[in-house]
Amino acid sequence: MGTMFNLNPKKMQALMKQMGMSQEEIDASKVTIEKTDGTNIIIENPSVIRINIQGQDSFQVSGDVRTEEAEKFTEDDIKQVMEKTGKPAELVRKKLEEVGGDLAEAILELSE
Repeated sequence: MGTMFNLNPKKMQALMKQMGMSQEEIDASKVTIEKTDGTNIIIENPSVIRINIQGQDSFQVSGDVRTEEAEKFTEDDIKQVMEKTGKPAELVRKKLEEVGGDLAEAILELSE
């Protein structure tokens, strides 16, 4: 078993290919994982490797990790509320923050 780890990289790649495995380094500046609880995991300066084993892709990611709250609304949401109310983006953004991203509520309140 110890000899397997002493293989040169070309032999290791050939062995992986024979077993139906390949790996590729992906050049990325940031990786974002959007969690279902509304938070995001942000990985800055990542090292990303895609590993394909018999048609199934897996990713190995490492780097500087931080967690942040996800925004409750998007730029498209802001544009939509602006179109419906005629209000400027700054006011719409502030109202969406107040109402937790609820577009209908923001439109109603800004239309009063």
